[in-house]
Amino acid sequence: MATPKISVREISRRTGYSPATVSNALNNKRGVSNETANEIRRVAADLGYRRSGKLKQVQFVMGRNSGRMLDEGSFRLAVVNGVEEEARTNGLTVSYITVELSDSETCKRELAKIMGDPSAGIILLGTEMTQRDYDLFAHSPVPLVLVDGQSDNHFFESILFSNEGSAYRAVRHLVRNGHRQIGYLAGKLRIRNFPLRERGYERALAEVGIRPNPKFRVSLGTDKMESAYRDMLAWLETKPEMPTAFFAENDALAVGAMKALAESGFDIPGDVSMVGFDDVEFASIVHPSLTSVHVPRTDIGRIAVRKLIEQVEHPTPYTCVTHMSTTFVERESVRSLIEA
Repeated sequence: MATPKISVREISRRTGYSPATVSNALNNKRGVSNETANEIRRVAADLGYRRSGKLKQVQFVMGRNSGRMLDEGSFRLAVVNGVEEEARTNGLTVSYITVELSDSETCKRELAKIMGDPSAGIILLGTEMTQRDYDLFAHSPVPLVLVDGQSDNHFFESILFSNEGSAYRAVRHLVRNGHRQIGYLAGKLRIRNFPLRERGYERALAEVGIRPNPKFRVSLGTDKMESAYRDMLAWLETKPEMPTAFFAENDALAVGAMKALAESGFDIPGDVSMVGFDDVEFASIVHPSLTSVHVPRTDIGRIAVRKLIEQVEHPTPYTCVTHMSTTFVERESVRSLIEA
């Protein structure tokens, strides 16, 4: 529901546009230029305006910059399942929209339509989004929850999970099992999560007085598992010095690398241990099964819907960042080097 003190007339007074123009802009009707509509929506958002009415629909919006992230498909599906379950519980429908952020003109038209429905809230998947991309959503006149992303410049209601701390705990597991030469499998596409995970890796090594060895850092393709496999195979063909274990920025990189290692004659975990991140469905069925960091993906979707509903039914003048913990899942891909 709208914040009681903020009316269309107040927005009209602040902007200098007539109440009719303000109403048309907020409801995405024709007859208002994009420049005028954007200015009105910006002022409305700054004032904390929320249009009255009950939330009827959730729009799941994926902001895509490159499409070069295979693993996030599984992540997205699990989040969507949580969104659908919670939406159904609350009598809401769900629609799905992919916004190509690299196509600015098409993007602006799509966003005007997305933000023009007063009965629909937005759950925005920010996995591939940059800080600059968030500017497009900064003055949304409808409720919005950002998932797997965080803006440094705008105050969005956001849900993210621990990246640095989770990676730290995963690498600490390798350290506790006697590993000191620990390699790093990095995605070539550097989405926001990956540098955070690398910081956690570096921190875990620093605690035991180890500096990351650049010889053990391997960059792998993220667009498909085959890319990770081929890049790892190419690295192995150079006959490199090998670590006793690898930490991978996600499970797709880990599994692609495991296939290349096996084909090159390495036993996992006999020769090389492996730890992944995300705990996607295939992590438990590959051979050997992959030790990984479990992210509560379905719960993220459920919580996002609840937060949309709260914005409509119990609006506040502030936003919150919800930081979700993860669970470390031990399987068969790690060998202990400590003698019993």
